[in-house]
Order: sequence, then structure tokens, then C-alpha cells
Amino acid sequence: MHVVPPQPDSAAGIDFSRFSSLGHMVADSAARFPQRSAFHNMGRDLSYRELDRLSAAMAAYLTGSLGLQKGDRIALMMPNLLQYPIALYGALRAGLVVVNVNPLYTARELEHQLKDSGARVIVILENFVHVLEEVRARTPLEQVLVTAMGDMLPAPRRWLVNAVVRHVKQMVPAWSRSGTVPFLRALARGGRLRGRDADVAPHDMAFLQYTGGTTGVSKGAVLTHGNLLANVEQAHSVLGEPLGEEGAVFGTPLPLYHVFALTVNCLLVTRMGGTSVLITNPRDIPALVKELGKHRIGCLTGVNTLFNALVNDAGFARLDFSHWKVAVGGGTAIQQAVAEKWQAITGLPLVEGYGLTETSPLISVNPVRLGRYTGTVGVPVPGTIVTLRDDQGKDVAHGSPGELCVKGPQVMQGYWGRPEETAKVFHADGFFTTGDIAVWTAEGYLKLVDRKKDMVLVSGFNVYPNEVEDIVARHPGVQEVACIGVPDDRTGEAVKIFVVKRDAALNEADLIEHCRQFLTAYKVPRQVEFRDELPKSNVGKILRRSLRDPAPSAAS
Repeated sequence: MHVVPPQPDSAAGIDFSRFSSLGHMVADSAARFPQRSAFHNMGRDLSYRELDRLSAAMAAYLTGSLGLQKGDRIALMMPNLLQYPIALYGALRAGLVVVNVNPLYTARELEHQLKDSGARVIVILENFVHVLEEVRARTPLEQVLVTAMGDMLPAPRRWLVNAVVRHVKQMVPAWSRSGTVPFLRALARGGRLRGRDADVAPHDMAFLQYTGGTTGVSKGAVLTHGNLLANVEQAHSVLGEPLGEEGAVFGTPLPLYHVFALTVNCLLVTRMGGTSVLITNPRDIPALVKELGKHRIGCLTGVNTLFNALVNDAGFARLDFSHWKVAVGGGTAIQQAVAEKWQAITGLPLVEGYGLTETSPLISVNPVRLGRYTGTVGVPVPGTIVTLRDDQGKDVAHGSPGELCVKGPQVMQGYWGRPEETAKVFHADGFFTTGDIAVWTAEGYLKLVDRKKDMVLVSGFNVYPNEVEDIVARHPGVQEVACIGVPDDRTGEAVKIFVVKRDAALNEADLIEHCRQFLTAYKVPRQVEFRDELPKSNVGKILRRSLRDPAPSAAS
């Protein structure tokens, strides 16, 4: 595997030497804040003392009972449950490499990720074991640890929740327990072993974090302990001051297996001694709103579609936002219409950030103190150098669009087992090419124009879907919108939009006229298709690829 040599100037402005590893970080927080709640889910708090004890037991089981060695890969396949941070920190303390797996993967996608990563063990929610059974024999897996939804709840509630999930809601398809180990039994066995944390250094691998697969073959980004520790400090430089250090509470509707939530809602929370309120099913908006209302939320993270759903829920507007400090959006562009509604309801701006799986993920973010939506992704976080380049790799003039390239301590080491793919995304000077087109604004902020590959070429003119979607979303009759390019005999490509209506009376002519008021002629949609819903990834990102290609697309 090609590994980009460290750049001497890449860490300037950020100090992440406080901890030698992510395991060291969780042990430090457990020592400083033993009584604080680290994670909350389904009405149960998991304190830092418990997190320390249980993750140590998991580490001891993985190394002592299963014989895993430093650098071995372990897959985690579950939604937001207390079992996730226990397994995560247990694996990291054992010196293992975590492979996060989307629980909604198909058998084909799961097989690819397990084979590509070489994972020896998987921790999986029983709801998804039937998918694993289809491919297990063709993977390098040696052991399967199975957990149930309510496993970390006290009895008898644990038995009740598991019974309801299995027999009332029938969410657990039949699967064979042969060759599997119950999660709770593994913890009990590990608790009886005398273990110690592995000797882990910042340059050691922590994660194989797979790209979403929505733009090609899913690849494993090699992220080290140092990459994540640096990005945690970079995120702390943005959120630490407004949230304070006295047990900040983070709302966590995004799944922790996604790199955005992993870094901010798990690792950063641990570093700060805060509490992460884990939402297992964020698609149930009324239940999400009810849960948010039970906690003194200081920070909520999400994607545009989630914020859009919240501002259109009547119950959300009735929440008490007096203790809320910040809301951070990422994953996809925050639309102006959504941001304006959010601020009108909550009194808080939506702080938009930008990052990628390959960059741990945070690259840039708007300063919280601005207090308003800017339509940009802000400024690079400390220690990060950003340059905009043309197709020949040369810097573009200020104000001109170019491909965003980045260098910093949070940038991955390369793609696992894919030296050719790694070489394609790194310039000779070590800058990583993101595939995103951006411009510097006059105020010195980065404004994303669009994904390079999503750009629509109309008669030789570039049309960026984000711009079209932002305008369409301002129409009061529009609930959601997605824009793609479609073949056109006259112009090469034409703009097409897919719209979910808020107002049943909305028609194509209304939308076209609305767009003509704000967009130059070649950017105005030529085709409008109304749909009941738009295809989305499991974190709520609208999948344009699925609209271009009717075949099912991998969720990212």
C-alpha cells in the first residue's frame, strides 16, 4: 500500500500530542469524569466508569479468548446502541483496526467489505445476521459476536425490549446461533480475564473507514490514531468554547459508523467528557423530537434532510431551545431555505462544515461566532492547508472555481490495498484531491460549487446541481429536491429535477417560472419529475446516482 510521507508543515497550528492513542483518550476521560454519563440510549446512561470497565473487558476477550493481535481487523455492524462504543473502544484499546459496516448493506456489499478488509471478527446486531449468513463462508471471518437491541438495558426491561423487537415488531429474521457468541457472554468472559491495553502509537491504524460506494467501488480509507486524534482536536477548536467543558450533551441521530458522527458525536464527546444521546432510529421524526426534548442538548449534528424534516415537524418547534448552543450540518450542502427555517425556529444558525471519509472527516467549518448561515463551508480548521487547482494541478486564480485539495494531519494514509487508487488522489506534493469544486469568496470562506462528477455540462456551460437545488428548495411548495444531468440532443446535457411536494397543488410550470427568476436560462430545469420520496443513504444524503441509474445504489 502506498503511504503518503508525513509533511513537516501539515500539523502546524494544532497539537494532538496529548494522547498517544484513542484508547488512551477514553481511559483519560474515565479517570477524570467517572460518574458522568458518556452515552445515553433507550433510557439508560452509560457512565465513563462503566465504559472503561466494559471496553476493557471487550479488549481482554478479543485478545485473550479470541487471540486477536494488534493490527487485526474487526467489523462493527450495528446502529446507534450502547454496544457500539463498548465494542469500538474495546477494539481500539486492544490495538485492533475497526471496520465500520453499514447495517443496511446488502449481502453483496457486506461480502465485499469483509473480504476487502480481511476482518477476522464481526460484532453484529441480531437483526442483520441473516444477511451475514448468506456470505459468511466466503469471508475471512473467524468469529461472530451477536448482540440484541436491548442487551445493555437492565433486566427485566432488557428481556421486554428484545421480546418486542423479535416477536411483536418481527424485526429479527430467522438466523442460526451456531458458530456465534452472545455479546453479553463475551463481556462476561472478558471481565474475568486480566488484560492490558495494547501499546499503540499515533502512526498505528485505527480504522478502515469505507467510502460510501455511491461514486464507484467502496474503498477502505486507512485512518490512524493520529489522524483521528488530530481531527478531534480540530473539531474541539471549533466546538469546545461554545459548548464548554462541563458535560456538554450531543444529540446523535446520525449513525456512529458514519465518519462525521464517529468523530464528533463519539470521539470528540469522549475527549470532552460529554454525553452522546444515541438515537437508534432517526427516521422516526416524532420519536426523535420527543427524545431531544428529554435532554439539555448543547449540540445537534445532522444532514440537510434531517434538519428539513425537523423544521417541518410541528412538535419540534415546541421544544425548549434555551440551552441549545450549536447545530452542525455536514455530509451534503445545507440549503438556504432549510437554514432560514431552522434559525427562525431555534434561534440558532446551522453551522455548515465540510469533510470526507478520507480526511477523518473535518476539513473546514464556519465559525460558530458568526451566528448566521453563510452558504459556505467556512474556513479550514487549524493545521489544514487548502488549495484550489485546475485539471493540470495548478492553482487557480482567487475567485475562480477549482478542485479542492487538502493537506493536514487528518488526511488518510491511503486506500487499503489499492496503491493505484491512492496514487490517483494524491499530488506529488502530498495534497489530497477531494473531487469537489470550490471557490474562495471575497470574505475568505470556502464555497463548495459541487462534486466534480455531478457537474452538468449544458452547451459547454457548467451547471452545479447544488445551486439549482438551493433555488428550487426556496419555493414554498417544495419539500425536497434533487438535481441531475440527463442527455439532450440539442445541448449535450440538460438539467432535470426530482421534487417531493409540500403543496399538492404545485405543478411543473410553477417551478420553471420560479427558477427563471433566479437562474440564468441554461441552468433552468428542462425536466421536472414529482416523486413521493427521494432515494437516500442511511445517513439521509440524497443519492443522485440512484436517480441517474435506477438500479439500487449502496447506502453511504
